[in-house]
This record gives sequence, structure tokens and C-alpha cells, in this order.
Amino acid sequence: MSVSALIELQRELAAAPGVPWRPEGRPPAVAGVFVVGPRGVGGTGRAGDPGWAAAAVLAGPRLLATVAVRGRLGAPYAPGLLALREGPLLERALRALPRAPEVVLVDATGRDHPRRAGLALHLGAAVGLPSVGVTDRPLVATAPDPGPEAGAATELRLDGELVGYRLRARAGARPIVVHAGWRVSPQVALEVVRDLVRGARTPEPLRQARHLARTLRAREGGGDGDGPGP
Repeated sequence: MSVSALIELQRELAAAPGVPWRPEGRPPAVAGVFVVGPRGVGGTGRAGDPGWAAAAVLAGPRLLATVAVRGRLGAPYAPGLLALREGPLLERALRALPRAPEVVLVDATGRDHPRRAGLALHLGAAVGLPSVGVTDRPLVATAPDPGPEAGAATELRLDGELVGYRLRARAGARPIVVHAGWRVSPQVALEVVRDLVRGARTPEPLRQARHLARTLRAREGGGDGDGPGP
């Protein structure tokens, strides 16, 4: 996909109607999906860099499924265009899961984006699943620091619109940012992530997926790779 085609698609996704999702009174099956590139690559990287992606599905404390894949990253990194670099490999990992989750956590923004459609939202639309973004910092939106206690949150706003929250997942830790994604409101996104941090800074499905992706990369020496992983 070209940059211009992606920008047009992002605008379409941001304006797409849909019924908001919310959990139905029990722990939902939540997938975390994460991608890593090769070690030692500086700057924005290149198209064709090797990449390793993993997905992990949990329902409450139960680990239901995991998968890891290797392949190629599609483009150099550019703000607002992360889907070109990471999107296809993340989609492969999600589609390789032996069971579909109910909602997906992505290491990317959602409506905190110049066109209100970051990779977390785009990936959810691509696979037809509600999605939530979790990042270390906002992209273009702003929010004050939350209070020091675990669970404290402040509204993340872009041009006055509520697009997510900054969340103190653990007392004394730097806040994370929780992003509304595909057919998930900011409030529900915050509920989902709060239930999954469990005293850590990173929600458990994302933490598991990150570990799996890094483990596969380490097993292969961080070098070139193509095709499905274990």
C-alpha cells in the first residue's frame, strides 16, 4: 500500500460507523500482539527488515493460546504511518492464532492520531475485532499526569475530543497511554486495560506477546528470517 492510499484508508476507517463493543460480565478473551525488529537497527529502519511478531490470548489469568511468526517489515518507520511497517506482520500473527479473541491489545495508538486512525484501530478493522492501543506516550493528543496511586487516570484529548486515557498502572511507575481503537470507546478501553495490568506496568496479554516475539528473535540470533515461526 502506498502512503497516499494508507492516508485515504485511515480517513475512511476513522469515519466508519459501528456498534461499540463492551465485555459481557465475564473476563473476555483478550489477545495482545507485539512485533520486534532486528537488533542494532538505528533510525527509522528499512523496508524488508526482518521482524518477529507474536500474539497471546488470555481470559482472566488463563493463557488460552499463543503463536509467533517471522517475516519482513514493510517500510521504514514514519509517524502516523506505522501500519506500513508493522501492520501485515501483526495481522499474520493474529490470524495464525488457533482461536479468535474477543478484543485485541496493540502496541500502537488508536484515535490519538492525525487522522484518528492509528495502527491499533486499523488492525482491529483489518481482522474484524474490537481493539485497544497501549503505548508509552501519546502521539498528538495531550493529558496531564495521573495521580501517583495505581489505577489513577486522566483524560487524553485531541482537539477537545476524548480519545483515551493516561493510566498509572503501578504506583511509582511512569504512566502508560490507553487508546480507543476499533469499535471500543475510551472508557471501555480503560476498563479492559485496568483489569489486565495486575500490578505490572504492561497489560498481561501484551507482556506475554512481547516476551514471545523477543524469544523467537533471540532463538534466531536477530538475523534474517521469513515464513512462519513455531
